[in-house]
Amino acid sequence: MNRNLALEFVRVTEAAAYAAAKWVGKGDKIAADGAAVDAMRERFNEIEFSGTIVIGEGSKDEAPELYTGEKVGKGKGPVMDLAVDPLECTDSVAFGRFNALSVISAGAKGSLLSAPDTYMEKIAAGPGAGKVIDIDAPVATNIKKVAKALGKDVGEITVVILDRDRHIELINDVRKAGARVRLITDGDVAGGIAPCMPESGIDLLMGIGASAEAVLAATAIKIMGGELLCRFKPKDEKHAKLVSDHGHTTKRIFKTSDLAKGNELTFTATGVIDGPLLQGVRILRDIAITHSLVIQGVSGTLRYITTHHKLPAYK
Repeated sequence: MNRNLALEFVRVTEAAAYAAAKWVGKGDKIAADGAAVDAMRERFNEIEFSGTIVIGEGSKDEAPELYTGEKVGKGKGPVMDLAVDPLECTDSVAFGRFNALSVISAGAKGSLLSAPDTYMEKIAAGPGAGKVIDIDAPVATNIKKVAKALGKDVGEITVVILDRDRHIELINDVRKAGARVRLITDGDVAGGIAPCMPESGIDLLMGIGASAEAVLAATAIKIMGGELLCRFKPKDEKHAKLVSDHGHTTKRIFKTSDLAKGNELTFTATGVIDGPLLQGVRILRDIAITHSLVIQGVSGTLRYITTHHKLPAYK
């Protein structure tokens, strides 16, 4: 991907993150998400490219902006597929909790899986253990294999899991295996990528999360040499129909290479609230400080970008 275009996408996530940050702790997740969506769409449409949202805020009937299938950009230049989450972890922002991001995954046309907004069963590991995980294996087996691959004791393995009632059995199984559990209230994009970053202290992601987050995380995980395995896990008949209407089944196991194809991929994120990947937005009297991450497939580079914005530029 063109380096200038990658930098333009950073400006998009920065704008969305700043817009959402103004709603931190105010108890209104709809307003926070709406502010991020509006800012992201406005910035996208200032860029010389032709983008199609393949995973967005929902169907056109559900989301007036950044819906799946929407065209963004000026319509000239590179043709790109986009998976977006203007504000991942809306509840975290609304209630002032840990971890929230503005995220974009981008690739050449046809490179990103177009999926319905539903749930997927997931397991993710970093480069050292990506080849040994098995979504159908017992929890204890996966943990033992990952521990061996990483040269750790089972008791040193940390598994990140969304704190949901549906994961009570999974959490108990991890504990019975002798591993450690790190519960997160939201945000399995960061949770899925964390095993690729040794300094995160996370070795595995397990559990059921949103399909959009699977594609977003898979882009970064693939570039960094990790692995994410997942399959659709619709919560009801309506969601099951969404899966079949998109031409998918609940039996197929997707790998990172199925979710994000080729090397012309870019993952861009800006922190809204501090999390395992990035610091959040800092708003001072006359400047805003943002912290972003850009991972590029062609070069294999990972860049952290700290930007100081004069606030009149965002008012």
